[in-house]
Amino acid sequence: MIPELRGLHSPSTRPEAEIWFGAHPGAPSTINGIALNRLIADNPGVSLGPRVSEEFGGELPFLMKILAADEPLSLQAHPSLEQAREGFARENAAGINLQAPNRNYRDANHKPELIVALTDFIAMAGFRPLPRTLEIFDALDCTALDRYRSMIDVDNESESLRALFTTWITIPVAARHLLIRELIAQSRRYVDSGADEEIRFILSQIIALDERYPGDAGVLGALLLNFYHLSPGEGIYLDAGQLHAYIHGMGVEIMANSDNVLRGGLTSKYVDVPELVRVLRFESLADGPVRTRDEGPIRHYPVPISEFILDRMTVEQAHTVDHDGPMIMLCTAGRVELRCGATTLELGPGDAAWVPACDGAVHVSGTGAEVFLARV
Repeated sequence: MIPELRGLHSPSTRPEAEIWFGAHPGAPSTINGIALNRLIADNPGVSLGPRVSEEFGGELPFLMKILAADEPLSLQAHPSLEQAREGFARENAAGINLQAPNRNYRDANHKPELIVALTDFIAMAGFRPLPRTLEIFDALDCTALDRYRSMIDVDNESESLRALFTTWITIPVAARHLLIRELIAQSRRYVDSGADEEIRFILSQIIALDERYPGDAGVLGALLLNFYHLSPGEGIYLDAGQLHAYIHGMGVEIMANSDNVLRGGLTSKYVDVPELVRVLRFESLADGPVRTRDEGPIRHYPVPISEFILDRMTVEQAHTVDHDGPMIMLCTAGRVELRCGATTLELGPGDAAWVPACDGAVHVSGTGAEVFLARV
């Protein structure tokens, strides 16, 4: 998907799942061959502006990327700021190398995130309200699931979700495989003849997950989550502790400047179940997609944090973008010309520009182009 976006030969000779833009020390972007984190560190007041530099300790507080999921990504959650600081210090004290595969906390920051679809995009995100999960249990009519119904009390949501999820993610392998085998058999039956279109969609995704990761505990965890089918331009915001996985599609993702991930399945990478359970928020996410606000050619994606804001601009005529802090401008369609003072830069799909706080207003022009604006 990424080579096609950039107008390159597809498929590429190697997998291309992400293009990163940011200043995380683990893999910073470069400006004329110089690492962005180094450029910022040389003069944070100029690059970030006094306000951002003071509030975020002289560091760019967000990361941005194009993400292309051709197959399901890992079932995961991210820690809160307090949990990240504690976990980072704990693993440092234990002498775990920052690049070790069993390292959970690679920095001391939280990682709230927003993803905006560029194509049709399927994601599972946040625990589903329990009454709807019980409806799915009823539709499945799966004998192997009946023994777990007693764990669900709709009036005690947190306790029910915690009990059921932790039971499923830790049951013995043989018992898990038997449960998943019957779950998948009943899911196929319902997909073939069931009446509820949403349940059929959910169960078809569960079947596909099991085909990709047979018998994985993440298949059971997925049965408790919301499933979303986003159209281009729609987005989902996920805060700390919300279990999620992106299944298929391409999007622009922005997050706080962190690489902290706790995985729970659907992956060959390190899974730390106790730590994942410790950071999870066992509450339903009833409102997934972000309620956007359109203002002329710009679509705003409001989020309840200070590290980033994301806007999508449709460029059909000239516009001026004012800013009082750092900005990354990412082109995802067409070609766009950026002019700032005497400097002019042209971007095509997959190209991004770094705009330090010290630069003046950016004049944007093009026809049929799409640009994402990432700011603090």
